[in-house]
Amino acid sequence: MLRYTLRQLEYFVAVGEAGSISLASEKVNVSSPSISAAINQLEKEFGLPLFVRQHAQGLSLSQAGRRMLVQAKLVLKNAEGLMALAGDISGVVRGPLAVGCLMTFAQVVLPSVRKSFETENPEVDVSQYELDQSAIFNQLRRAEIDVALTYDLNLPADLQFVSLLELPPYALVDETHPLAHLSEVSVTTLKDHPMVLLDLPFSADYFLSFFSQADVTPNIAERTKDMAVMRSLVANGFGYSIANVRPVNDRSPDGKLLKFIPLVGDVRPMRLGCLMSQDADTSSVVRAFVDHCVEQLKNDNFAGLEG
Repeated sequence: MLRYTLRQLEYFVAVGEAGSISLASEKVNVSSPSISAAINQLEKEFGLPLFVRQHAQGLSLSQAGRRMLVQAKLVLKNAEGLMALAGDISGVVRGPLAVGCLMTFAQVVLPSVRKSFETENPEVDVSQYELDQSAIFNQLRRAEIDVALTYDLNLPADLQFVSLLELPPYALVDETHPLAHLSEVSVTTLKDHPMVLLDLPFSADYFLSFFSQADVTPNIAERTKDMAVMRSLVANGFGYSIANVRPVNDRSPDGKLLKFIPLVGDVRPMRLGCLMSQDADTSSVVRAFVDHCVEQLKNDNFAGLEG
């Protein structure tokens, strides 16, 4: 008779990956004493020490713990498969869903898409993560997220991408910028003006490729990894920037007006879509989320995005 639960295995995996109970507590949103009790109960049931307690350095997996961790992950994956099968049989979509989103447009897209999805599928427990492109690849491969909304930037062959929307690039300037009156602009026109670069993995290479293809060098005056900070820097006259997301409200976080000028020339548009592992669409929850995103796009409900 089994005297341990899937929840206890989940806590064990969280601690094994995080290396400490406090970090695991933050990850699974459960109190540290509850996690400690679950680990102690598992060790009692298995008759094995799963961790080596190191007072100054937290916990590290014992040799037995490392082997048990592999099996625990498999058990949890199979349990999710049972839930998905039950959903397929009953026609009800249920279970957990971890959704990643590229941080450059997470604030514009993810909350509304998540809300409408949860409204249609109340038995799905959604958790969301705002990530850069590199982290999205890594977390999909480690099965830490199930699906991600992102761009088609440097997509690896071991992941599958369902395209949703094409987004052309814009130059962002403040309303007093010398180029603010233009109806379109090229990188050769921009090159001598100060630039605020959104300096994220893969994204920065994408923006800078426009200049290298035109054989010109941008004048990078500022760098930031935060989309909101970039918009505020531009709005306060520190330079122009380039982005593919044009929110409904053309104002910076501090309320100043921004101008969005279409970028012309040899500038490839981004494609926004759902990225997942090759076998992820065997999950009824993932399939339901991707289908929902497609339907939201048909109904023009991707608020803040203009293709």
